[in-house]
Amino acid sequence: MNFEFARKELTKELSQKGIKDPRVLEAIYQIPRHEFVDATFTSRSYQDMSLPIGHQQTISQPFVVAKMTEFLIQGNILDQKPLGAVLEIGTGCGYQTAILARFCRKVFSLERIEALSLRADNNLKKVGVDNYQLRWSDGTLGWPTPKKFDAIICTAAISQIPKKLKTQLEVHGKLICPVGDGKKQYLLLLEKKSKDEFHETILDSVLFVPMLEGKVSE
Repeated sequence: MNFEFARKELTKELSQKGIKDPRVLEAIYQIPRHEFVDATFTSRSYQDMSLPIGHQQTISQPFVVAKMTEFLIQGNILDQKPLGAVLEIGTGCGYQTAILARFCRKVFSLERIEALSLRADNNLKKVGVDNYQLRWSDGTLGWPTPKKFDAIICTAAISQIPKKLKTQLEVHGKLICPVGDGKKQYLLLLEKKSKDEFHETILDSVLFVPMLEGKVSE
């Protein structure tokens, strides 16, 4: 399979679907998604669809990855790395982590399933990403040591955003998260205006796996 051609076709498709930021399209082109999917699905790596990664989890649809990233970095058009520290809840196979890493100083990512966290670490090293730190931890509790983040991204759906995540967001920072249940979900963009003031914007309808509490060792 010609992966380079497939990546070009994917970026063209995402552009036609409404992804406008050239930095995001370039990231989608540069990061080899086929390195993050199971071998069974290699031929579908550059189709705009989510794919199973085991443990009842999925690698997100490229359009959704691109859209969430675009929302987090919008307003910083001339800045190649507009974000400092970014918190990701739900590392999965590490693909969204790799995309985020291109736009921030460092990604701090939490994954509740130990086997996935280990696999993501291998995947990220394989593609040359090094500005990240992974933790096997319950994402609903936020980063386990005191820290503030310029942006927080959740890759699983939850009924309401945990208070801990709001606390760990810097003032003027952005948090993007799928909110809802198994039947109806939407992307929520939360902008922190002051210590206790937040502005909410409802974005696209989406469908993500649920965010669960606790840790799983497998």
